[in-house]
Amino acid sequence: MRAGQATAQTGRPALIQAMIDAYRTPDLRGRIFFVLAMLVVFRLLAHVPVPGVDRSALGSLFQGGGNLLQFFDLFSGGGLRNLSIAALGVFPYITSSIVIQILVPVIPRLSAISKEGDAGRQRINQFTHWLTVPIAFFSGYGQLLLFSRSGVFNHPITFVGTGALETITIVISFVGGTMLLVWMGELITERGIGNGISIIIFGGIVSGLPQLLGQGFLARDNAGGLLLLAVIGLLLVFFIVVFNEAQRRIPVQYGRSVFRGGRMYRQTGATHLPLRVNSAGMIPLIFAFSIMVLPGTVAQFFANPSSTNFFARAALFVATTFSPASVWYWVVVFILVVIFTFFYTLIVFQQQQLAENLQKNGGFVPGIRPGVPTQQYLNRVILRITWGGALFLGAVAVMPFFFSRLTGVQALTLSSTSLLIMVSVALDTMRQLEAQLLMRNYEGFLK
Repeated sequence: MRAGQATAQTGRPALIQAMIDAYRTPDLRGRIFFVLAMLVVFRLLAHVPVPGVDRSALGSLFQGGGNLLQFFDLFSGGGLRNLSIAALGVFPYITSSIVIQILVPVIPRLSAISKEGDAGRQRINQFTHWLTVPIAFFSGYGQLLLFSRSGVFNHPITFVGTGALETITIVISFVGGTMLLVWMGELITERGIGNGISIIIFGGIVSGLPQLLGQGFLARDNAGGLLLLAVIGLLLVFFIVVFNEAQRRIPVQYGRSVFRGGRMYRQTGATHLPLRVNSAGMIPLIFAFSIMVLPGTVAQFFANPSSTNFFARAALFVATTFSPASVWYWVVVFILVVIFTFFYTLIVFQQQQLAENLQKNGGFVPGIRPGVPTQQYLNRVILRITWGGALFLGAVAVMPFFFSRLTGVQALTLSSTSLLIMVSVALDTMRQLEAQLLMRNYEGFLK
């Protein structure tokens, strides 16, 4: 029985009926429970601390506000705040994936490997895993140095002499935790539903919602601001869904030859090529904030308001300019997000080689010659529609600044980046669950 027919008989909404259908299907139920089990393991890992940590000093460091630390803590699911073995989260793997994607069109050998089908994709994925290890190693050591300056550790951070064994142990724990999370994410992709890495990030963000809501209830003296914040949040979710699902459909026709009755006939079929308005996803936000938070955080260690030294005064200026309290900080963030959206979209679009694949399969855009003219036409279209995605992502990036000004709620900061990640992952998971339901003759979540 189809879900739509069951809805008419039971009076249940289609979404509720689709969830019931998914639960009643044994293999789908097993996949859902597997994802939930992996998320539970992830949350347990996020609370396994590394040795030699001064918990009070660590709490004071995060309460004082560290832009770089809070940014990385977003992707570790609170693991960095607890300095657990999962403190790096899957951020080194994300960085490695971005680097490999950028290098593929630049290095001829990698470009050739990427065109070898499934074997080439597996090889590229292997390179991504290899690059993740050194990135996680240096990221872990850099974070240890950052924490040691605030007195978080009871031993010196060094690879030689006193404290070397503790330092090596902690860094290896960080690397092992990252690779374990990457392995769990790939298991979710293979045996569960959705993209495993994205779901782990999603689980980490959701785990911080109770604390975020608790901070909001502490600001009861500003009920109007909280109400306005909730309304803005709902509107933001609506626009995120609209822009994530928006696409430009390019008409495509396929011609094929059919041999019938001793004669060759030419048949054609029409379809479309969907080009997303927001093809870059959340990657430009990661790029922009990674660049913006680093100079200000590093400059804070050298800034000294009472010093007359030029270097200390320059560090103070950088720390002030690259602070979220500065208007120029958000202006530069907006510009960087727009630039990185075009940069990343064009790189990924060129790797897809749509014009070449269309020509190989006998497809063509009506009115456009196959080959290079089709590629030029698609490039013009993707450039035009990317303006909408770029300006949207830039607006999402700077909304926290306007939220605090409009609502006056300082205890509760609505992270638009977190909302973008959660909504995007939720939509992607729903699409994959819908595909699973449609294969079993059920209606899915989406209409």
